[in-house]
Amino acid sequence: MNPLTVSNVTLTFGGLHALTEVNLAIQPGLITSIIGPNGAGKTSLLNCISGFYHPTRGTIRYGEHNLTHASPHQVSSWGIARAFQNIELFGGLTVLDNLMLARHRKLRYSFWHAVIYKGKASQLEAENRARVEDVIDFMELEPYRKQPVGNLSYGVQKRIEVARALTLAPDLLLLDEPMAGMNIEEKEDMVRFVIDIQKERHTTVVLVEHDLGVVMDISDQIYVLDFGEVIGAGRPEEVARDPKVVEAYIGEE
Repeated sequence: MNPLTVSNVTLTFGGLHALTEVNLAIQPGLITSIIGPNGAGKTSLLNCISGFYHPTRGTIRYGEHNLTHASPHQVSSWGIARAFQNIELFGGLTVLDNLMLARHRKLRYSFWHAVIYKGKASQLEAENRARVEDVIDFMELEPYRKQPVGNLSYGVQKRIEVARALTLAPDLLLLDEPMAGMNIEEKEDMVRFVIDIQKERHTTVVLVEHDLGVVMDISDQIYVLDFGEVIGAGRPEEVARDPKVVEAYIGEE
């Protein structure tokens, strides 16, 4: 696993600064949370890391890889996967088909291999199916595997969104508000899955989340954004006592 380093990243849209001189050091194997009020720049930062946005200034590195101007496809090939805040699933396809589709970049065989469907093609298809079935079991999606995603509850769809990212076997997983809109029971399940992803799958997790109770319970380190700037960083207990963080959230010094 590699460290993720964000150095002096600034992102502007015209005259609007979405991010200003942001610095992060994400240590391998930990759960690192990025928190902040609405509009603080959290999703913009994930967009820069995952290649959907390119910073105006600054650099982003993941081990030996420079992510600063990389495409989402390149970022994915280097072991980084992302689950989106807004569900980006194919509602008319089954859970199994959605997860198999996520593995398409792993299917590296020719047109003729596909026509004959022997040797390399069948072997790769079997390997991808095994990976997907493992993720289905891990995320406890077996009861839904043959059901169209559009017929399932919002909480289950959020779980499938995380599962789809997991099918890529990432070393670094970016989770953008995976618990948003969930009830208490669904949220407890998702917390358990996030912890298991880190511990059992040895995956570095970067979590954007508004539920401070969850963040304080499961995070190894926390970064706090406000108006596109880092205003606090450290262990949960340190961040909770930071006057700037308290002021940003509840308006008091």
